[in-house]
Amino acid sequence: MCVIGSAVQGLEERALNAWPAPQTLICSGWAVRAAGGYTKRANSANALAGAAPVETVVAPVEAAYARLGQPSIFRLSPLAPAGTDEFLEAIGYAALDPTLVLHRPTAAAPLPPDVQIDHVLTPTWAEGFAAANGVPPARRALHDRILAGIVPQTGFATLTQAGAPLAYALGVVERGAVGIFDVVVAPAARRRGYGLRITEALLAWGAAQGAREAYLQVVAANTPARALYAALRFAEAYPYHYRIKPAP
Repeated sequence: MCVIGSAVQGLEERALNAWPAPQTLICSGWAVRAAGGYTKRANSANALAGAAPVETVVAPVEAAYARLGQPSIFRLSPLAPAGTDEFLEAIGYAALDPTLVLHRPTAAAPLPPDVQIDHVLTPTWAEGFAAANGVPPARRALHDRILAGIVPQTGFATLTQAGAPLAYALGVVERGAVGIFDVVVAPAARRRGYGLRITEALLAWGAAQGAREAYLQVVAANTPARALYAALRFAEAYPYHYRIKPAP
């Protein structure tokens, strides 16, 4: 069942806090975020509750991204004012990456013994995640900077088999909800259920930290990930997508 109104606002606020951009400009109810180009979530303009019509902010948003040497990107959640998508399309912005926010209740459960959860980012986790996810060295510093900037409670999960770390994931708990991010399994260990297992571990960890709800974001075209989350009884909360200004 899709969520509406204040529930969307609450999930949007938590998700922005869980994936912080090192640089943020607030412009008439839009959070213009920048993180050196690492992930569109951290490098796009996001409508907050009560955001001004997009036609009044396009110019300052484009100017801000031009100063940073980045493309102008808008992330359009249900909080975007009516007509935003149509306006951006009319001025040439291209649509990309339809994405779903999924959610479900949490429930108390024991943590599996093969999953370790650290409350702070460690070099071992950062290096292992980067290797498993193929993050180039030049981009890893940008990723680590985002992770180091998270203010709410964090859980950096590692699944190990026979002494070898095989899967990684991040949980962020804020105001009764746990967000799940950065779920990745080492290429040689995929299709063995480790992604499901480490996600279950973070659901249990989040419940133990007082979270009553879990949420995550998945690209709509990512069929394997959507099947995984459906198996875990996640349901759609709401969709979003991006609009990007083409390069001249």
